[in-house]
Amino acid sequence: MNVYETGSLTAKLSADRYPGRGIVLGLCPDGKTSVAAYFIMGRSANSRNRVFVEEPDGIRTEAFDPSKLEDPSLIIYHPVRQIGRGLIVTNGDQTDTICDFLARGLPMEQALRLRTFEPDGPNWTPRISGLLGPDGSYKLSILKSADAAGSACVRQLFEYPGLPGVGHFLHTYVCDGDPLPTFQGEPERVTIESEGGIDAFTQALWDALDSDNKISLFVRFTDLETAAFQQRILNRHA
Repeated sequence: MNVYETGSLTAKLSADRYPGRGIVLGLCPDGKTSVAAYFIMGRSANSRNRVFVEEPDGIRTEAFDPSKLEDPSLIIYHPVRQIGRGLIVTNGDQTDTICDFLARGLPMEQALRLRTFEPDGPNWTPRISGLLGPDGSYKLSILKSADAAGSACVRQLFEYPGLPGVGHFLHTYVCDGDPLPTFQGEPERVTIESEGGIDAFTQALWDALDSDNKISLFVRFTDLETAAFQQRILNRHA
């Protein structure tokens, strides 16, 4: 068994009809460019009625058709925010909690002790969060239910150095189901394939996501030396 084997990110996405929401953090093979990606999927009309919109410090979700918006509490949030040279990526409004703590010089893990999984039983959707550092290192966290009743929260944090051509993929669900099965184990070690640049990388991820369930995708490539970045957004509702 090769514990250091890296899997294909696009192959993992193509083989899974419903990973839910997902975060990918890592480094391009040149070791000079960091990668951050975040996607959302949805099964209900309310979840599918969303787009990613650029903000000065990142992106937010908003209703594509405001007249059809039902409950905004778990679907409208600020998933990506930059603070200094760090980039926060999450699947919920814990982005703002993390940002507030980092601004006070406190760590991400301390911020997440105030938060728990989403109150959407019986799925109990995990809150997943990432923090990409200016040197290419990163943290990934998952807050998930300890049991089927949602009676307690398990908090896990993983911290990684930046390795050229390597990333980690964390998503909310193992696959489709009813209730949806929560992600288990360590974030998946994946190969970052950046030949063709950000556009090729973005399109490959988008094409690999299930066509019925994908909603939006965000990708950012950042030069570690200069902090200059390129980013792309793809929305189902263009």
